[in-house]
Amino acid sequence: MQPGKILCVHLNYQSRVEEFGARLPPAPTYFLKPASALIGDGDPVVRPPGCRYLNFEGEIVAVIGRACRGITPAEAGAFIAGYTVGNDFGLHDFRDTDAGSMLRVKGADTLCPVLDPPAPDWDFRNREIRTLVNGTLRQSGNTREMRWDPCYLVADLARTHTLQPGDLVFTGTPAGSRPVEPGDEVVVEVEGLGRLSNRIVAGELPIPAGFGAQPTESEEVRSTALGGDWEFRGIRPPRR
Repeated sequence: MQPGKILCVHLNYQSRVEEFGARLPPAPTYFLKPASALIGDGDPVVRPPGCRYLNFEGEIVAVIGRACRGITPAEAGAFIAGYTVGNDFGLHDFRDTDAGSMLRVKGADTLCPVLDPPAPDWDFRNREIRTLVNGTLRQSGNTREMRWDPCYLVADLARTHTLQPGDLVFTGTPAGSRPVEPGDEVVVEVEGLGRLSNRIVAGELPIPAGFGAQPTESEEVRSTALGGDWEFRGIRPPRR
């Protein structure tokens, strides 16, 4: 799998919206993960030294099969080659400096495990998605929760970007994302798609001090990582 672009929607599942005490905007908002973050099933996910808030987010991923631009949601299915299982890991220690771009939060090396190959002819409607950490259920949702289905997201992105074969579209995560530790095994299961498993390892390469942004532990970092709500940061404590 060699995507040119990895595009991800911010909030989409109703349970996640409620968890954050947020309100969905009128239309989806997105961020990019670089292709260099991509790893496969069984590959280790690295938590850099000095970081504490590495969160999992189990997701369904649409894989583009044909180039498209300026299509409608009704047409988008014909340009999707298939679907697969992904985990949109986030390194929230950098959220204070990269919340706008999400570059280090979501794009650091190894933060994009994806199961390969994708499944063609898979129907995304009414499908269960679960994330387990060391065998314990942490996320459980159903695609019925999605405010915007994968075809809508693909068509929306194709309004301004030419989507190319192999591009990946992450479609959002349900409630329950929390930080994980080195040694933890994170498994994402999607009904009819399969199982993606990755173990967290402690990074050996330190983040150099003396220049650039450093990991922080502000109220915003803790609130996001621990399931707090965006609209009341500093007013209500993060949920435990």
